[in-house]
Amino acid sequence: MSLTELSQSVGITMANLSILKTGKAKAIRFSTLEELCEVLGCQPGDILEYTPPTTNPDNRQ
Repeated sequence: MSLTELSQSVGITMANLSILKTGKAKAIRFSTLEELCEVLGCQPGDILEYTPPTTNPDNRQ
């Protein structure tokens, strides 16, 4: 499936799909995640990955 077909099937723009694909998204709507999983036939854990924030020595979190 092409990214164009996926974006049309899910109902999001190509720009937003690109942000999700490159891992630059800060958040995702549950409705978008649900649509992605339905279209791709997968579970959320198949497409999400948790990455802990990095610690900056000058600005600790």
